[in-house]
Amino acid sequence: MSTIEKIQEDVLTAEEVGTNNEIVLYNDDVNTFDHVIDTLIRVCQHTAEQAEQCAILVHYKGKCTVKTGHFDELKPQCTQLLEAGLSAEIV
Repeated sequence: MSTIEKIQEDVLTAEEVGTNNEIVLYNDDVNTFDHVIDTLIRVCQHTAEQAEQCAILVHYKGKCTVKTGHFDELKPQCTQLLEAGLSAEIV
């Protein structure tokens, strides 16, 4: 593989990675663990174990990525999290 081909491949890989966004969930002093877990299961299609792990990470680390994907796919899910009273944003 030539240097130019390698550079082109690296650029394509970077572009593919760059199209993914993340929903980041932030800690708050309002919502219960159960509410956060139930909401992640309902909105993000997490398993119970996934949702519980995310809730624990949010509690102790202050934030956690709960979903990755294209912006257009994440926007309705982030809106539902916000409507459920959680603090989240797409980054």
